[in-house]
Amino acid sequence: MRVSYQWLSEYVDLTGISPQDLADLMTRSGIEVEAVEPRNAGVSNVVVGYVKERNQHPDADRLSVCLVDVGQGEDLQIVCGAKNVAAGQKVPVALPGAKLPGGIKIKRSKLRGVESQGMICSAKELGLNDKLLAKDQQEGIMVLPEDAPVGADAVTFLGLDDYVLELGLTPNRSDCLSMLGVAYEVAAILGREVKWPQVEVVEDGGENPVTVQIEAVDHCYQYHGRHFTNVSIGSSPQWLKNRLMAAGVRPINNVVDITNYVMLEYGQPLHAFDAEKVHERKIRVRLAQPGEKLVTLDDQERALDEQTLVIADPQKGLAIAGIMGGANSEITEDTSEIILESAYFTPQSIRRSARRLEMRTEGCVRWEKGVDPQRVAPAADRAAQLIQQLAKATVSKGVAGEAIQQREPVEVSLTLDKLNGHLGMALPAEDVSAIFRRLQFPFTYADGTWHVTIPTRRSDITLPEDLIEEVARLHGYDNIPTTLMHGETTQGKLNREQSLRRIVRHHLIGLGLSEAISYSLLHPERLHDVAGLHDHQKYHGLRLAMPMSEEHSVLRMSLLPGLLQVAQYNKNRQNHDLALFELGRVFLSEESSPTALPEERLYLAGVVAGQWQSQHWNAAKQPADFYLVKGIVESLLARLGVRDVSFRPTAERSGMHPGRTADILADGEVLGYLGQLHPATEKVYDLDETFVFQFDTHKLFAHALDLGLYRMLPKFPAISRDLAFVVDRTVPAERLSALIRQAAGDWLESVALFDVYTGEHVAADKKSVAFSLVYRHPERTLLDEEVQESVSRVVQTLADEVGAELRG
Repeated sequence: MRVSYQWLSEYVDLTGISPQDLADLMTRSGIEVEAVEPRNAGVSNVVVGYVKERNQHPDADRLSVCLVDVGQGEDLQIVCGAKNVAAGQKVPVALPGAKLPGGIKIKRSKLRGVESQGMICSAKELGLNDKLLAKDQQEGIMVLPEDAPVGADAVTFLGLDDYVLELGLTPNRSDCLSMLGVAYEVAAILGREVKWPQVEVVEDGGENPVTVQIEAVDHCYQYHGRHFTNVSIGSSPQWLKNRLMAAGVRPINNVVDITNYVMLEYGQPLHAFDAEKVHERKIRVRLAQPGEKLVTLDDQERALDEQTLVIADPQKGLAIAGIMGGANSEITEDTSEIILESAYFTPQSIRRSARRLEMRTEGCVRWEKGVDPQRVAPAADRAAQLIQQLAKATVSKGVAGEAIQQREPVEVSLTLDKLNGHLGMALPAEDVSAIFRRLQFPFTYADGTWHVTIPTRRSDITLPEDLIEEVARLHGYDNIPTTLMHGETTQGKLNREQSLRRIVRHHLIGLGLSEAISYSLLHPERLHDVAGLHDHQKYHGLRLAMPMSEEHSVLRMSLLPGLLQVAQYNKNRQNHDLALFELGRVFLSEESSPTALPEERLYLAGVVAGQWQSQHWNAAKQPADFYLVKGIVESLLARLGVRDVSFRPTAERSGMHPGRTADILADGEVLGYLGQLHPATEKVYDLDETFVFQFDTHKLFAHALDLGLYRMLPKFPAISRDLAFVVDRTVPAERLSALIRQAAGDWLESVALFDVYTGEHVAADKKSVAFSLVYRHPERTLLDEEVQESVSRVVQTLADEVGAELRG
C-alpha cells in the first residue's frame, strides 16, 4: 500500500511529524514502512507557463519558437522540439537555472541561431513515471489543465512536493489497505482524531430506474446501485491525478478515476457501468452459466466456470464480480448515463475466481483480504458526491439494492490480570482504557474486565490475545521492560527413541550404507509391491483428497516401494552398486474411508544391490547376497543389545523370494524380515538381484538394551574345540547351535559356525557343518577332562536329536 503523506494529512493532523518520523513510529507500532520515497526526483525552478504564440523555427523544420508567459511580467522565448506544442496551452516551464532529474541544469542557449530562454518540459523530463500517466500525457510536452495558474510552482501543482510511504502489510491488516484505515492507525499512534471527508449528495434527478436482484446469496451479501444521468466524461482535475499517481494508479477519465480514488480512500472497490448498455437497467448478481464467456476490459475473453460470480443484466454478463468489468459495459467518451456499483462479495468467492482465472487487480486484493461491510453505502455516497462535482452529473433519487446479510461488530472481553500476565507488566487500567480510546474501540469497564466492541473495519481482532497485542504495540514494544525468565528448568537430552534412532543411523552408516529419504506418497499400483509388517486384511491405504499427481497420491504402508524407486532411479543412471537405508514413518488406517487420522509407525528398511565390495588389486569383489544382508542385520541387532535373536524361513511375504526370505525374531516375536526380492518384483522395478530388510522399530526398540553390557577381562585362559558334524541338508545350522548351547553346560563361552561343506566325501543329501566352541571358567583354569566331558555330551545330544555324525 502506497500512502501519500499530503493526502493522509487531510484525515489526521500531522503537524510536527515529518514523513520519516511517521514511518519510524508506524514501524515500531507494528505496521512496517518499507520505504519513504520523495515524489520529487530533483525538480526545482519549474513553473506553470502559458504558450501565447507558436511559430516555425526559421532554420529547422522540427523546431518551434514559442512565446511563453511565466507570470514574471516579461514573456520568454523558448525553442521547443515537441510536435504537440500549441498556442493556448498551459505547460511546465523550466526557467534558466532550473534543475531536472539526472543532474540536468537549464540555462539560456541558442538553438540553430535562435535564443531559447528555458525549456518546456515533458512528464518524463519532470521525473514522472510514464506508466502512470494518462495516455494524452505520455508523448510530447506535458499539457496542463486550463485552470493551472500561470507562474505557479509546477512542483506544487503536480503534487511533487509530497512523500510516499510504502507499507509492507501483513495479511491480517487489510484495514490499512485504505487511506482512512491508515488514518485510524496513525491517529491511534499519535493520539489524535480522525477527520472523515464531509459527504453530501444532492439527489437532483428522477427516480432511480435500477433494479437489483441477488441470486447468489452465498457469494454476495450486499449490493447497492446508484444511477447518474447527464454525465460528462473527461479528464480528472490535477489534484485527483496527483493522488492516484502517488498511489501507483494510472488516471483514465474522471468517472473511472473517482471509483479508484474512493477505493483507495475507503478501501471499498467500486465499478461503473454504462447504463445504456445494461438491458432494462436491471442488475442480476448470479453465478456464471455453463460455458459462459466474457470479454473483460483488458480485451481478453475469459471462460467462466459455474462457481464464478457474475454481474449481469437479463441478457448477458457485464462483469466478473470483484475482479474486472466487461468490455460490453465499459465507460467511454460517449457515456452520459452510468450505474455505480458498491457491493460486498465474500472473500472466498473472489479468491477462488481470481486464482482460477489468474487475474490480480487492486480491487481483487481488497476483496480477498476482506473489506469493511459498513463502508459499502458510505463509499457509494462519497463517489456520488465526486461524480456530481467533477463530472457534472445528475444523481437519481434513491439507492437500488439488496442486503442479504449484515455483519455486526463483535465484542471481546479482556481482564486486567490476563493482560498484565501476558505482557509481564503492571499496566494500570487507566492506561489501557486510554489505548482503547485512541483505537476508537467502544468499551465498558467493570470489576477489572473490559468489554470491547470491535469495529467491523478491524476484522483481525477476535480474541482477547488480539486486544493484548493492540495494547502492547500502542504502549510501545520499546517500553516493555526486559525481564529474566524464571521457573523450573530441565536438562535438554534425547529421549530413549531418539537415542536409539541415532544409534541405528550411525551404525548403519558406519557399516557402509547411505541414508535415503523417499516420498511418503506412492502410486496406488506400487502400494503393495512389497510386504509391509502389518495385517493387509485389517489396514487400508489412504488416498489424498486432492493429490498433485497420480504418482504421489496414496500414503505409503511400507518403506520398501519408495526405496526401490530410489534404487531404480540410480540404476537408470548407471549407478548399480547400492547400499541404502531409510528410517521413516508409514501410515496405517483401519478405515477405507477414514474419519480419523491414520496410525503412524516408524519403520526401518534397507536395500542392497550390485557389488558390496568392488574389485581391487589386493581384494576380490564381493557381490551382495542374502548372507551379507543377514550380517548387516545381525550387526545392528548386536549393537542394540537385542538378545535371543533367531531367523525363521518364510514364503508368505508378498513381493519376496519364497526360498530366500526369513523373518527376524527376538524372544519369539517377529521384529521384521530380510531376504531377496521376488524376480517378478525385480522386473517391475527393472532391477537385478536385490536384497532388502525391514523392521518395525517399535518392536525393535522394545527389545533393545538401554545400557550396554560390559564384562571384565578374563583372568583365566580359554580352551577351544572345533567340531564338524554331518547332518541332513534340511537341518538348519541355528538348530545345531541351539542344541550345542543346551548340551555344553555353563562353561561354554561362545559357539560359532565357521564352515558349511557339501560335495565330495559327503552324501548328496547331507552337509558338513563345522562349529568352533570356546570354554572358559570365570574363577579357575579348566581341565581337559572337563572340556572333553562337555564335548561328549554335545556329540551325543546332536546324534540323538538330529542324527548328527561327528566327522573325522
